[in-house]
Amino acid sequence: MRERSKPIVEKVAIIGAGPGGLATAIALRKQGFDAHVYERARKFRPVGANISLLPNGLKCLDAIKPGVVHTLKYSSCQVQRVTLKTRTGETIRTTESPIMRKYGQPALTICWWRLQQILASALPAEVIHLNHRCIGFEQNENSVITHFENGKTVESDLLIGVDGVNSTVREILIGDGQPRYLGSMSWRAVVNYQEELLPPNEVIVMNGEKSILFLLNLGEGDMYWGARKLLPDSSLSSTFAEAKCRVLREFANWMEPVRELMAQTDPERILEGRICDRLPLKQWSYGRVTLLGDAAHPMAPSVGQGANTTFEDAYELAECLYNFSELETALANYDNRRIRRTAIIQTRSAEGEKRYYQSNQQTNQKSQQMFEEEEFQNWLYDYEPNSESRFKPWQEKVVV
Repeated sequence: MRERSKPIVEKVAIIGAGPGGLATAIALRKQGFDAHVYERARKFRPVGANISLLPNGLKCLDAIKPGVVHTLKYSSCQVQRVTLKTRTGETIRTTESPIMRKYGQPALTICWWRLQQILASALPAEVIHLNHRCIGFEQNENSVITHFENGKTVESDLLIGVDGVNSTVREILIGDGQPRYLGSMSWRAVVNYQEELLPPNEVIVMNGEKSILFLLNLGEGDMYWGARKLLPDSSLSSTFAEAKCRVLREFANWMEPVRELMAQTDPERILEGRICDRLPLKQWSYGRVTLLGDAAHPMAPSVGQGANTTFEDAYELAECLYNFSELETALANYDNRRIRRTAIIQTRSAEGEKRYYQSNQQTNQKSQQMFEEEEFQNWLYDYEPNSESRFKPWQEKVVV
């Protein structure tokens, strides 16, 4: 451990102002680093769909910014039960969530944009730079020069790519091409829906033929619907209206309230996308550049860990930069702390995505099997910042 009189680096450039980039900036500035966030969007808009916040992610957010979890609980919905249904609305079973009781933090669902707003409010306005699309960088022994589409350049001591599954920073640093399509397309939307389609504090999961639909309360009157279907055609619609027609066509034989919900959704609020991930990397950090969140370990959403592992990354990177005297050593420790854990979660998430599309009978059996995988869930949610137990390995062996 180093003497803490002088920061290991001074200025840090973070590419991406999603929740992961903002949480990273909060964590670094708390430790005395001059962290700035550079975002491609011209302004923050109510875009995106939902984020699931689970105990491991909430514990890290609370360590990064004490009190923020209290705020999040008042701006979200706490999941207390999960109901599994058929596409025609027949209830298969309802399960009470044990998460709060077992792990000391709840499972929350919240609008992506609302979470972004809450985290952005914890930073000085002058450190968030909008209209800065990263188009390249070069580094030497002393600094990194980042280039933006608007013609500006920024010199920093460290560059962190938190720019998502299609990360520009990753492509320049690693050059591993396009994400891996996992075979299913996704349509998502957040709507203000007044019908009693979804009880408070409940998640509804509906299974159909090679398709699945989620209904979630997000708090403050908003509801999320997310539809996924196994499709060999991974092409995206050319317009919002076309995307809406496509999802209505693919889910035409589902129960009427579901079709009505989709039909009432403004086409511009429907996000169409491919379910993708990438294979785990052996290294995230090269010189003065590193990766974090989806830029480092994009994963399928089946385990709900995309955002939560990102908040773990933010916490660990800040700790490593604070506690080690050399940048190379700090980043090597960051890689060592994070890569094996996230590789296991990536693999589990891809496997979970496949389970969604089995028949109802198989789904019942597999869902029960997943419910009984208590050891893995304990390992996942028992992650405790400031505790050596967070480095406890999972029993599985994953080659990365």
